[in-house]
Amino acid sequence: MKLAQVSRRRSGFTLVELLVVIAIIGILVGLLLPAVQAAREAARRMSCSNNLKQVSLAMHNYHVAFNQFPSGGLYRTDQPSDSWSFQARLLPYLEQSGLTDLIDWTVPYGTQGEVAGVRVPTYLCPSEVNDQSRPSPKPTDPDFAYYPMNYVVNMGEWFIYDPVSKRSGTGLVYPNSKTGFRDVLDGTSNTLALAEVKAFNPYLRDGLTPSALGEATPTLPQAVVAYGGNFKMNSGHTEWIDSRIHQSGFTTTFGPNTKLLYNSAGAEYDVDFNSSREGKTITEPTYAAVTARSYHPGGVPASLVDGSVQFFTDSIDLTIWHALGTRGGHEVIPSDQ
Repeated sequence: MKLAQVSRRRSGFTLVELLVVIAIIGILVGLLLPAVQAAREAARRMSCSNNLKQVSLAMHNYHVAFNQFPSGGLYRTDQPSDSWSFQARLLPYLEQSGLTDLIDWTVPYGTQGEVAGVRVPTYLCPSEVNDQSRPSPKPTDPDFAYYPMNYVVNMGEWFIYDPVSKRSGTGLVYPNSKTGFRDVLDGTSNTLALAEVKAFNPYLRDGLTPSALGEATPTLPQAVVAYGGNFKMNSGHTEWIDSRIHQSGFTTTFGPNTKLLYNSAGAEYDVDFNSSREGKTITEPTYAAVTARSYHPGGVPASLVDGSVQFFTDSIDLTIWHALGTRGGHEVIPSDQ
C-alpha cells in the first residue's frame, strides 16, 4: 500500500517542471507572435491593394462612359465655390448606386449630411487607425459629420492650378480638368493614378504663399513648412466628398512617408500643405505638398493608370517619384521601378 501511494505522488509535475513548461510556452509564443503579426499585415496589405484595384477599375469604367477621368474638382471661375470629389464621381462604378442616388450634384456637398457621413468601405484601408467619422464644426448643424478615406488621386508634383490663367499642374487630374488616357503621354504604366494616405492628417492651409507662378518644387520639407499657413490639427483626408487636394488628392513633392514636421503649441506634427484651397479664391494659385502615407511598414501601395497596383518603398528615388507623378513629362523611368 505504501509503495502505491509513493508511486501516485511521483506521477504529478513538480513546481520546477511546471515553471519550465510555462517558460517554454512563453518562448514559443514570443517566436510565433511576430509571424502572426506579419501574416495579419500581409492580409491587410492584400486587402488594401484589392481596394486600390477596385477604385482603379472604377476609374477606367468612368472613362468608358465619359471618355475622360473625373475632374479634380469643378469650380466656378467667377466666384468661390465647392465641388464634389473625384471619388464621389466614381460611386456608380463601385456598386454604390444607392448612395449616388442620394446626391444632388447641383448643391454643395456641405448641405448633404446624409451623404457626407456615409462610410464607403472601398475607400478605406484595413490598417487605418482612424476609421471613424469627423463631426462638422458647423454650429448650425451639430449632427453633420464627414467620413474619411485613404485612396486619393494623383494631382501632380507641386503646382496644382491657377484660377486666373487656368494653367494646370502635371498630375493625372487637376481642378476643372478633362484629362483622359489620351493625355497620359508618359504611358499608363509610367504614371500614378491613386495612392494611399492617412486619414485625419494635420495640414497647413491658405497662407497664400507661394503666390507667384513658377515657384520651383521644394527639395526640403523644411522649405514647405516655412511657407506657413493656418494649422488644422486633424482634418486632412477626412472628407471623401470634398475635391480639394488635402482631402481627395496627393502630390509627389516628396517621397512616400516623408515627414514634414511642424511645431504647434510645443507638439510636433507630420503635416501636409496647401497654399490656397481650390475654390476658396478666384485669384490665388494652389501649390500643395500632400504626401502619400500608409500604416504598412516600409512604403505605400499605389496604382498606375493602367490599373496595376504596386508597393512603392520609402526609399524610392525622388526623381523617379516625380516622374511617376507627371502625365506628360516625357521622363524615362527605369524598368526595375
